[in-house]
Amino acid sequence: MNKQTLIERLKEMSASPSCCDVVKQAVKVYLASLAFEKIAVDNLLAALEDNLVDVDEMLETAHNSDEAVKYFGVEGAKKFVDNAEALKASGAQYCNCLACTVAREVLDNKDVLRS
Repeated sequence: MNKQTLIERLKEMSASPSCCDVVKQAVKVYLASLAFEKIAVDNLLAALEDNLVDVDEMLETAHNSDEAVKYFGVEGAKKFVDNAEALKASGAQYCNCLACTVAREVLDNKDVLRS
């Protein structure tokens, strides 16, 4: 049995005259929370998609020395430029920082959040 089947069964149960008011209310609250969960998941996925940095954006930041120095300091900016150029040369599509790496993992497994 999957989650959607269980949800349908809960709806049937709560519509039944033999279902007590406490359980009907609990089902109602649960079903309402699913709607909020869907909105939260959709918002999260949209934010991840909109803010995932591709290598070309990374290179643009890397070669804008003022911006790179602001984020990473002088030495960090040099390492950032080297990393961005190495990623581009390797054919990578996205930045390899922790935030972008986890964002890609979540987006690659978004069905898990939507289940």
